[in-house]
Amino acid sequence: MDDKALPKSRRVLLLVDFINPLDFPGSELLAAPAVEAAKAAARLARHMRAAGEAVIYANDNFGSWTSDFNSMVTTLAKGGGPSAAIIRLLRPKRGDLTVLKPMHSAFYGSPLDILLQKMGARSLVIAGLATDICVQLTAADGFLRQMKMHVPEDCTAAEGEDKKQAALAYMREILKCDTAPFLKAHRRKAQ
Repeated sequence: MDDKALPKSRRVLLLVDFINPLDFPGSELLAAPAVEAAKAAARLARHMRAAGEAVIYANDNFGSWTSDFNSMVTTLAKGGGPSAAIIRLLRPKRGDLTVLKPMHSAFYGSPLDILLQKMGARSLVIAGLATDICVQLTAADGFLRQMKMHVPEDCTAAEGEDKKQAALAYMREILKCDTAPFLKAHRRKAQ
């Protein structure tokens, strides 16, 4: 995709690690909250697409340097359980972008930073898994890049409510993220 084909978007929705086999130790604690977060993130994605704002999927390569995001979506959709439920809610749409990330932060070792610059993005809305790991580390890297950030609490999940709340508090207090549920924050700005 050349630069002319990239959407211009001052605000971008970054969906972190929702496309996920959920087959790691502790995933049984994450599965149900992940589906609930995906429901809220799906509403958020519809809202942002309708407003002409870009959606980027930043997904783990799960240690495979030959990962193919679309193949992962197709494979997980054919399965059952929480992973397939999340795909049904958050299947990528035409025009959405994808970035494979090798580590926890969506910025580290990926082209995300360059992509956001070329799009003219100044604000990130981060949703995904897990609140206390990949979402928080992505928000920290966004903070270092002086991005305005919103991490809607209803659009993230962790392996425990205590972990999620501690991460949200850190992001609010240290990283200056707005963590209000997205639609509530959006209504507040409209008033």
